[in-house]
Amino acid sequence: MKMSKLEIALGDAAGEGIISSSQAERLLPYLTARNIGALPTRQVLSAPRSLDDSNPLEDTEAPRFVRGFHDVLITIGIIVLLVGLWGLTSRYVSLLAIVILAEILVRRQRLALPAVVLTIALVVWLFHTVVSYVSSTPALVDNFTVGAFILAAPFPPMLALFYWRYRVPLSLALFLFSLFGLFLAVVFYVAGTVTGSSNVPADYPIQTLMILLVTALGSFALAMRFDLSDPQRVTRRSDVAFWLHLATAPALLYSTVLLALRLELASGGIAFTNLTDALFGGYLQAVTVLVAVLVMMLIGLIIDRRAFVTAGLVSLGLATAAILRHNNAGLDKVGFLVLMIVGLVVLVIGIGWADLRRLIVRRLSAGMQARLPALR
Repeated sequence: MKMSKLEIALGDAAGEGIISSSQAERLLPYLTARNIGALPTRQVLSAPRSLDDSNPLEDTEAPRFVRGFHDVLITIGIIVLLVGLWGLTSRYVSLLAIVILAEILVRRQRLALPAVVLTIALVVWLFHTVVSYVSSTPALVDNFTVGAFILAAPFPPMLALFYWRYRVPLSLALFLFSLFGLFLAVVFYVAGTVTGSSNVPADYPIQTLMILLVTALGSFALAMRFDLSDPQRVTRRSDVAFWLHLATAPALLYSTVLLALRLELASGGIAFTNLTDALFGGYLQAVTVLVAVLVMMLIGLIIDRRAFVTAGLVSLGLATAAILRHNNAGLDKVGFLVLMIVGLVVLVIGIGWADLRRLIVRRLSAGMQARLPALR
């Protein structure tokens, strides 16, 4: 069903407590009859955010979650209610509560922060339900490839249905990201069937990390497609890109770092233990991690996405600690030095974000600059 701009505006006003829901319902036909705000607008990704939702130019990266303390109060109520229901009733009562709250707060009142929280609640509910099923089925516990497929399969249809009903950008981003998870599960299932392995990541660690890196690159390409389609960041496409980048940045960083460390160290064990080698391994491994983090930060500056900076802070700390240790820094001072260096990097990048972007982006071609978010 299409909604008019007027209906959206009245719904937002009711959600913020400016007018009551009954007043909004009575005002709609009155104003529509006078052709005030009656032009229909499709609730799709290319539709612009309402004025309340738009971000100022100096902060166009993230969607605006909170329009007032009303949203915060409602969100606190949602969290407390769902936690209480989770402890006192069955998981299906919790799911019913999520749906009812979404109907009232998201579909009718269009509250942004509650929409985000309810989307996350749905994902948590689904994850707990599927994990409980897999962990209680011995055949799935003993076979990683089949278990991973069962874990990943329910997420795309559930999130697609949630997005279709409520049009929450986060739900679309999670749906797209879940498709990559399902793709991985299918790849591991096929690989396990071909090789006869019940645990492909453990038996083929390097190949697994290569697959993870390719998948992360695919997710990054999809996020950039949304990003580049809205360089001014005035539509919901930017919101979807924000959430995709938030999930893609750590996936891209750690798949790259783990693969590089695995190839350098060629140590035994499963593929996912090698991150600690950045701290306890050699000097080369620490430098490798540091270079990967710096490249990610550079990418973040170019595309104006801070998720690529925050995703690497833990690795930056590990690499810095390893380099200091190899330079014979006192163990009692390393922790404080790492905190100081990481904090300084964060502050320099955060405070000088716009200046650093100008310094880097202006060295790119005019065509690339035109497609990137505007400098400020």
